[in-house]
Amino acid sequence: MTTVTTPTPASDSIAEPWASEQMITCHDERTGLRAIIAIDDTTLGPGFGGVRYRSYPSTTAAAREAQRLAAAMTLKHALAELPYGGAKSVVMLDGEAPAPGSSERRALFARFGEMIARTAGTYIPGVDMGTRLEDMQTIRDEGGARAFCDEVSPSPFTARGVHAAMRAAAVHHHGEGGLAGAEVVVQGVGSVGAEVARLAHADGAGVTVADVDTSRAEALAAELGGRTVDAEQAPFHPADVFSPCAVARVLTRENIERIPARIIAGAANDTLDEPGCAEALREAGITFVPDFVANAGGVVQVHGGVSGWSDAQTLAAVDRIGDRVTELLRTAEAQGITPLAAALQRASAALGREVVA
Repeated sequence: MTTVTTPTPASDSIAEPWASEQMITCHDERTGLRAIIAIDDTTLGPGFGGVRYRSYPSTTAAAREAQRLAAAMTLKHALAELPYGGAKSVVMLDGEAPAPGSSERRALFARFGEMIARTAGTYIPGVDMGTRLEDMQTIRDEGGARAFCDEVSPSPFTARGVHAAMRAAAVHHHGEGGLAGAEVVVQGVGSVGAEVARLAHADGAGVTVADVDTSRAEALAAELGGRTVDAEQAPFHPADVFSPCAVARVLTRENIERIPARIIAGAANDTLDEPGCAEALREAGITFVPDFVANAGGVVQVHGGVSGWSDAQTLAAVDRIGDRVTELLRTAEAQGITPLAAALQRASAALGREVVA
């Protein structure tokens, strides 16, 4: 029987060629394309995951990221009860990215679309870091591959799901008052994090925000009557709830003892530096909502768009993230395990795998 484990970083020196169901390298000299597609698991359906377009220090680093993110997408779709497997692709950027709409950029993504089309629908791409709606349209229209490129931004739905997760954890801790009167720190206030902060504020929480773009953080704090804190110090700022919505692996074994928040729920992927951090958080009395549960609102919206759901159906499906968090926290408490372990148990049931903590 196969197993499901928490996505973990590979070593710095090697990739894990057999960790994915399928790994595909793509190269085209004419357009300069160098890309990797990682299809982690297709038990529940075709692998769906975004296309990252960024610089990498090596091909191995690009492959590791594709596999790691694809594995997380498998868990995200399984927990969100969506009919997709996990996948991800990375297009390696060398130098400056071609301008949006340029012939150079269209040629690159058209060629990548041709290579995606060879997967015969096993991989469905979408927007991710460094890519745009028009890139997905090029993949679809000029490359001939199926791609999710709904013109509705998934960011507000991702934020809504994170808020639902955060509120469910707060109710689990404090009762029906939830976030009212709580202090929430949001690290990273881009399109998702800013909306998370607004939703927490609307619930009656006091909000402190942090971003590497200090002017953006200051503007949002002024809007909400909140405060700002240095982005690197955000996890350690006094708060009831910490919401990481920016960098990955912000929680490490070394810094957990410095975190004052009792609830952690955010939009950032790979919040834990390594899986053992989940147990360390539990021992410290901190409730950690697994990121692949909390940040699933965007993929729920994308699926709703292609399935013809009404707005009400989509919002209700996103809000069910809160119900799932409640169930996971109750299971974790009853079994004396971490919420991450409870989430992996649920994913294993959906995927027909044996779970390994």
